[in-house]
Amino acid sequence: VLLNQRYNSYVIALIIMANVPLSLIGSVAALWIFGLPISVSSMIGFITLTGISSRNGILKVSTYLTMIAGGAPFNDETIIRGSLDRVAPVVLTALSAGCALIPLMFGIGEPGKEILSPVAITIVGGLISATLLDALLTPILFKFLGLTVVQKLVLTNQLQGAAELELKETIA
Repeated sequence: VLLNQRYNSYVIALIIMANVPLSLIGSVAALWIFGLPISVSSMIGFITLTGISSRNGILKVSTYLTMIAGGAPFNDETIIRGSLDRVAPVVLTALSAGCALIPLMFGIGEPGKEILSPVAITIVGGLISATLLDALLTPILFKFLGLTVVQKLVLTNQLQGAAELELKETIA
């Protein structure tokens, strides 16, 4: 609901939220590899990953829309350039969080870490899958679903500076 209000489009909200299942794939796989069940502790990790995955999607989509509002055409080059602009922040977020959680991941049997280890394993596994899969999914979804949204935003003057854009380019 908040994403729809921010972007005034359910399509954009769904493109952003498509990242959440990607993070859950890695989380469940990491729990399986470590032989841990899904628990309350791992659910806390799932909630954390939902926020991180959503933020990554918001960053990418906002970058695309900002570039288009600035006069860039809606085409593959703009989407690729926008994605490349966001690679460093997304990867650095994942690396910094992952490095901070590594000591907790491998402290499964240590006293006091029985609750923190499943959280850390869930988050690190989800960060790996979300970072890798989001690099592909968000640009593809925006390419195929974003044109109508951008046209609607231009027509309703909600995409500032984009009234002069030529949006008749076809997606190659």
